[in-house]
Amino acid sequence: MSSKILFVDDEPSILEGYLRMLHGEFVTEAAVGGEEGLTAISTDGPFAVVISDMRMPGMSGAQFLAEVRRIAPETVRLMLTGFADIETAMEAVNEGNVFRFLTKPCAKPALAGAIRAGLAQHRLIAAERVLLEETLMGSIKVLTDVLGIANPAAYGRSMRIARYVSYFTGKFVFSSPWQFEAAAMLSQLGCVTLKPDLVQAAYAGLTLPEEDQARFAAHPEAASNLLVNIPRMEAVAWMIGKQMSVDGLTVSDDIPDSHPEEIVLGAKILKLAVAFDDLKLRGFTDQDSIAWLRIRRDEFGVKLIDELDGLSSVTSM
Repeated sequence: MSSKILFVDDEPSILEGYLRMLHGEFVTEAAVGGEEGLTAISTDGPFAVVISDMRMPGMSGAQFLAEVRRIAPETVRLMLTGFADIETAMEAVNEGNVFRFLTKPCAKPALAGAIRAGLAQHRLIAAERVLLEETLMGSIKVLTDVLGIANPAAYGRSMRIARYVSYFTGKFVFSSPWQFEAAAMLSQLGCVTLKPDLVQAAYAGLTLPEEDQARFAAHPEAASNLLVNIPRMEAVAWMIGKQMSVDGLTVSDDIPDSHPEEIVLGAKILKLAVAFDDLKLRGFTDQDSIAWLRIRRDEFGVKLIDELDGLSSVTSM
């Protein structure tokens, strides 16, 4: 677990003062300005805590820390500000962009205390991630194993969809990537209530009796209803419920997550993966499947369609 601290300011002399002040007490690095700070996070990270000045030319401290939140969500963000910046800083705190702000000039006891609080917060965030990975994802595996026993075709499809989703999510930066992996793995969970031969016929695109077709079409909602009451799985349930939606997916008030744009993109990724697998199951080649999906550009969005060409690289895995 990282314990490194990054200071970002547009004044090199101020940065040198911080490093001298805290020498021997914390592992510290410095970057001049927001752009250099983002480069440091990409090349020298991860950092447990990032402390940025508010007023910097080009990229303000609030803009910089908002970008840090996007690319390194586990990093705890602190802001240094003059009295004239307090209103702006409070707005940033209320929006969740920073953990704490300090007024300048900041004496060593106050600065060191804030850093120690930031390190403690970072440990809590990291512990939560471990809890998710080792317990919640373990529970998800149990559910997929049950699906594998009850309905092997549905299980096989969920594993293929998980590979496709993993390909797409690797192209973007998400605050909680585990949610998209979970949504893919559990996307076919609702099929556990259906007979295997019905599921296989539906996957193959065969014409089904009206009642059977309706039962199959309801499997995303069935899975969503099973998962929605599990803590931390609300967004996963929402994405699963939208995988066969005929409407365009947009940000709405019913998205149970603090990053609704990410969840909408995740739902589109899942829907695209399902649509690709549908075409493959019905005998289309990779290239023909991709060509058909390109026709639905408005439904999935340009940035996902532009990544389609690499999708065939995961079909043989």
